[in-house]
Amino acid sequence: MNWISEWALPKIKTLFGATREVPENLWHKCSNCEQMVFHRDLERNLRVCPHCGHHERMGARQRLECTLDEGWQKIELPKVPADPLKFRDQRRYSDRLRDAQSKSGLDDAVVVGHGTIDGQPAVVAAFEFFFLGGSMGAGVGEALVAAARLAVLQDAPLIVFTASGGARMQEGAVSLMQMPRTVIATQMVKEAGLPFIVVMCDPTTGGVTASFAMLGDIHIAEPGAMIGFAGARVIEQTVREKLPEGFQRAEYLLAHGILDMVVKRGDMKATLAQVISLLRVPEVPVFPALAAPSAASESSAA
Repeated sequence: MNWISEWALPKIKTLFGATREVPENLWHKCSNCEQMVFHRDLERNLRVCPHCGHHERMGARQRLECTLDEGWQKIELPKVPADPLKFRDQRRYSDRLRDAQSKSGLDDAVVVGHGTIDGQPAVVAAFEFFFLGGSMGAGVGEALVAAARLAVLQDAPLIVFTASGGARMQEGAVSLMQMPRTVIATQMVKEAGLPFIVVMCDPTTGGVTASFAMLGDIHIAEPGAMIGFAGARVIEQTVREKLPEGFQRAEYLLAHGILDMVVKRGDMKATLAQVISLLRVPEVPVFPALAAPSAASESSAA
């Protein structure tokens, strides 16, 4: 061994063609146009592709951060039994749940926060699709009930961002019972005279669509979001007809009266603030009507 092999060759390899380890998450491939986007540019653009405008899926916490004003607070949600049915397929449900919690840093598939949107109080619940597909189990049901109670307590509108594959199969009938529970939660908000706004993100399907997601006072969706109950193939096999192109996409549903508006992610906060201001018109004080003059006063005046 000499100075050539110990010093010169490593230097030459470093300068000319030595492979360098590059993190794999620096670039993101758009799932629509397949263009490569630098990860910082994608995050800065709220995970919207700068080339084609495709809305990539967004995490629940990031959703709250770009919707609520600075200083918002996340609330602690009620605890639920982790594995009520002791379910097991290829793996134990408890193991799948633990893995999802470890990767996401969340207890379940919904995050609830409260704060203001352009200065107007609001309670916001956001689904985390990367947590077991945003599936709705007992934890999600408890989260939405807690969000509804907080909205009533704070006299604030409730906004829910949905992104879910539907009911959580590992919880069986327990997950199906969350459909009526979430409907009751929305009814609590409406009976208090508060706005209930649903923002449907990609995808919103199954039991979530079949329950509270279609009961909003205002229905908003992000561009290109897939919204429906069953999959297109299942529907086609059931009705035995060819379905229209894109019939479960936000734009098709807007054209057929299912949605009130389709809003780009960058305009979502301003749109929600405007909708809240329209639905929460300040009450005008009612003054008692002036008493009609009595007959005696009329005669004395005469």
